[in-house]
Amino acid sequence: MKTMQAVWITRPGGPEVLEIREVPQPEAIADQVLVRVRASALNRADLLQRQGKYPAPPGFPQEIPGLEFAGEVADIGPQVKRWKAGQRVFGLVGGGGQAEYVVVHERLLAEIPNNLGWIEAAAIPEVFITAHDALWKQAQLRPGETVLIHSVGSGVGLAAVQLVRAMQAVPYGTSRTAGKIEKAKKEGLEAGLAVQDNFDELASAAEGWTNGKGINVVLDLVGGPYVKASQKLMATLGRIILVGTVAGGSYELDSRFVMGKRLQIRGTVLRARTLEEKIQVTQSFASEVAPLFANGVLHPNIDSKFKLADISEAHQRLEANESFGKVVVEIS
Repeated sequence: MKTMQAVWITRPGGPEVLEIREVPQPEAIADQVLVRVRASALNRADLLQRQGKYPAPPGFPQEIPGLEFAGEVADIGPQVKRWKAGQRVFGLVGGGGQAEYVVVHERLLAEIPNNLGWIEAAAIPEVFITAHDALWKQAQLRPGETVLIHSVGSGVGLAAVQLVRAMQAVPYGTSRTAGKIEKAKKEGLEAGLAVQDNFDELASAAEGWTNGKGINVVLDLVGGPYVKASQKLMATLGRIILVGTVAGGSYELDSRFVMGKRLQIRGTVLRARTLEEKIQVTQSFASEVAPLFANGVLHPNIDSKFKLADISEAHQRLEANESFGKVVVEIS
């Protein structure tokens, strides 16, 4: 039996519960592709899975975290038609991405542009697929519109800034710290506000940014009180896309704003979608977003990189809430 090295959650707890173990290597069957993983990146879901608060979906390893990967095709199942050994690919998986090998449905893969290395490619899938699907597809963002991104210094937030600019729309943002607002401006952010409990300031700031017209689209990666504040800032027919709940999962809505402005409020999540839905999202990313990396319109945002043996330190970095961009783990 072939084996591989993988990150292993020994028990629920802090970063110290992680270790590198020798485990059985998966095999590609039917329409699956075996990918030799060269790099992966961390997400909040990995921290929650490690803590025992966010189990992997059925069919994926509970003890091996990792939602995204970049690597090369090592083997293919007998029904695979799209890929051949040696091709460089990246994508999302329900779990198990922080290992030397992972098996993925052939249509959940996208080809890595030639100008990107493994570390750069690994920093892309989760944040850019999430932001692309939320903004371009679900919110149907159009040129000239304004977008407010809550937690703009996060991985998804920074990807969103770039995708808003690529659509020729105008990105604004919030963060808990003024320093991340200033850094995000170098990535294309038009303006932003450091928010603690000063949501009234946010209302007046948005009014100034839009000359009183209101925000067309809000990408809320935080939840809780941010939703309550956002509905007041919106333009007529504005769209609020709810992605995160780090500030709370309960929202207080006011019919004066929701009904009066005819707002659309939509929740979204990638991990729980059906295979066909995930395929559709991946193929849209491959055709619309990946080429923008090839021609330099978009670029990955990397905070730091760690060796596989230093996985606990990588978790500590993300958990400290000081990262700006993606924390990447080099598998080999």
